[in-house]
Parts: sequence; structure tokens; C-alpha cells
Amino acid sequence: MKWTDSRDIAIELCELYPDTDPKTVRFTDLHQWITQLDDFDDDPNRSNEKILEAILLCWMDETD
Repeated sequence: MKWTDSRDIAIELCELYPDTDPKTVRFTDLHQWITQLDDFDDDPNRSNEKILEAILLCWMDETD
């Protein structure tokens, strides 16, 4: 997965952190969790606030 795979990343996060409310996750933690995903294969330094926010919104959508 790459940073642009927001929906796929969100689905993985839902599965790994089912009891976590995405609204309470800090961007620093989110970044770390994403880069630690087994299927993640992108430069960790290529993320930014806009990308992390998009992933977070997808995660919130998946939990609804």
C-alpha cells in the first residue's frame, strides 16, 4: 500500500484497532501505525497532514 491508498489503509486500521475511536488518534500515532502495516510499502517521509487526514476520514467512515 502507498499513502494514496487511503481506503485500504483505513480498512487495515479498522481490523488492527477495532476498539480505537479514530477521532481520538493523534497524527503522530496514525503515521507510526500506518508505516508499521505489513502491506505498507512507501516512503514514510512522503506523508503530510492532508494525507493523514484523508486516511483518518476513511477510517471514521469505515467505523460507521
